[in-house]
Amino acid sequence: MRTTLAWGALTGLWTGTALAADDAGAAWARGYCERVRGTSHAEAALELAPELFASIGAVNAGDAMGGGDETPLGKPRLRLTAGLGYDFVGLYRGRALHSRAEAECRRQQALAALQGAVEQGSRLGEASALEARARALATSLPRAETLVTALREELRDGGTTLEELNAVQVRLDHLRALARDTEQARARIALGPGQPEGQDLGALLTAFEAADDQVEALSGGLRRARAWRLAVRGGYDEVFDVAQDVPLFGQLTLGFNLGALWQGRANAQAREGRRQETRDAVDGTPRRVRQLLGELRITAQAEQARLGEVSALVSDLEGQLREVERLETRQVRRFRDYLLLELARLQAEQAYLGAHLKTLQALLQGVKS
Repeated sequence: MRTTLAWGALTGLWTGTALAADDAGAAWARGYCERVRGTSHAEAALELAPELFASIGAVNAGDAMGGGDETPLGKPRLRLTAGLGYDFVGLYRGRALHSRAEAECRRQQALAALQGAVEQGSRLGEASALEARARALATSLPRAETLVTALREELRDGGTTLEELNAVQVRLDHLRALARDTEQARARIALGPGQPEGQDLGALLTAFEAADDQVEALSGGLRRARAWRLAVRGGYDEVFDVAQDVPLFGQLTLGFNLGALWQGRANAQAREGRRQETRDAVDGTPRRVRQLLGELRITAQAEQARLGEVSALVSDLEGQLREVERLETRQVRRFRDYLLLELARLQAEQAYLGAHLKTLQALLQGVKS
């Protein structure tokens, strides 16, 4: 009864913490993307919308009064100008701002997954492995409990010895301890950031670097676009006390800042510098991920060999059990009980190694050796 209650409590703890970690990670990702998208919409609104303008002032207007060079063009007159203007280059800048925000969102999502993997470190991929071990123990523990209960009854009837009961109880206690350790490990993992179970870390790293490079490329495009201006302006233009047939005006302006001629090389330098900074930063996530990938590759090789050993032992014990179960002596039954409990432990380890190795292979599938 105590084992069942403890098992349920640990399972509930793991479930609750896993949901909390997943919700926190999802909320953080949504928050970041909402922020950069909102910022881009605010900046793009100024680029995509027309400009409303108005001005008032005094200008010289009218016919010259006299023929001398010192004669002004006319008396000062009040002038009012108002209308709308639109810079068509703003269409490109506005769309580029939206695209850059989406690239920043993709970069941060990939970075979050990579940072989660780095924080998990050598425990990366353990969640599914621990779950597989827990399932195996959930199947074998009730049978082991029943076996020990039956032995206690046999002890009271004189059908077994205290030494035999103690030997089986020790093996059962090992299984219980393994079950507790498994659920505690699952709970600890669930407290951390969500890990990219089943995802290819190499693909995640490539996605991060591609999105980061796109952010810099779009930033360079925005810098280039600031050198151009293709604007149209039109509206009302009246000089008071001066006869005008139609007090309206229209104007098309094309402008180019000559500094753009030197931007190409500078933008290329910035883009290449960003690539190097992202790839080679000593404390940067990409570098730490590459180190982690090397460690996971070593772990996968070791667990592949261990899985082969454990699988061979499981097959051997299963064969021994089939042979033993044909016999009916008391000594053979005791040996069978030991085999069953040892087989349960090995099957739990086999389940763990198989699931962990499968996850590691998925994480490493796109990584070159």
